Amino acid sequence: MSAAALGLALAAAVLHALWNLLLARERDTEATTAVSLAVFVAALAPLAAATWRVEGAAVPYILGSGALELAYVALLAAAYRRFELSLVYPLARGLAPVLALVIVVAVVGASPSGGEIGGVIAVAIGILLVRGARGGRGAGLAIVIAAAIAGYTVVDRYGIRHANAAPYLLLVMLGPAVAYPLSVGRVRFRAAARPVAGVIGIASAATYLLVLLALRLASAPSVSAVRETSVVIAVVLAGLFLQEPVGPRRLAGATIVVAGVALLALS
Repeated sequence: MSAAALGLALAAAVLHALWNLLLARERDTEATTAVSLAVFVAALAPLAAATWRVEGAAVPYILGSGALELAYVALLAAAYRRFELSLVYPLARGLAPVLALVIVVAVVGASPSGGEIGGVIAVAIGILLVRGARGGRGAGLAIVIAAAIAGYTVVDRYGIRHANAAPYLLLVMLGPAVAYPLSVGRVRFRAAARPVAGVIGIASAATYLLVLLALRLASAPSVSAVRETSVVIAVVLAGLFLQEPVGPRRLAGATIVVAGVALLALS
């Protein structure tokens, strides 16, 4: 992996962790999410228009991914309102690649390699450390979020073959950007229309663009492996800025999750 690709992937990881931190700090995470979705779509629209290519075959994937993205953003906002970032983020992001692998194996009939099996075991160990032996409040919701991430990841893997990346993502997120604010309501939406929501939306779009640029310079597995360092970054930020109880066990668990995801990605 070149230094440029490494820098882009790390920047994407940092940005992703930062916007999740900003969202978790908000009092009304649902309304802030609604505003950030609108900003995300608006920020992505010029690039999508400039690179427009969407085949008819992409439509079923766009609809399916849009539904899963809507579930993801709604569940994530609800999770951050109730539970700790240092619990939700590593469980959701770390478990998602494992569930994506399970879906591919079940649907396509692919056979996992030894490295992939090792990655799954490492992620499982890391998750146990993050959530603790007695479990943690929010762990169940984080697992459902991971399932939504895994679902749209698998759908997008095939849908992106029929469209350019920016217009595909724009169409996928257009539905959630319209439907989710309706569930929040006009009053809460207007109250949350503050700079921080705009920053979250722009940072989300920038994260995606940084990953795209990194993928032009390096392989998808290596970019994915570096990108998942956001798990450790988010846990550290949660301890520093949210005063969450991030002890050695939870930090070690997050690090092992990243190692497991890297093993999955590079196998």
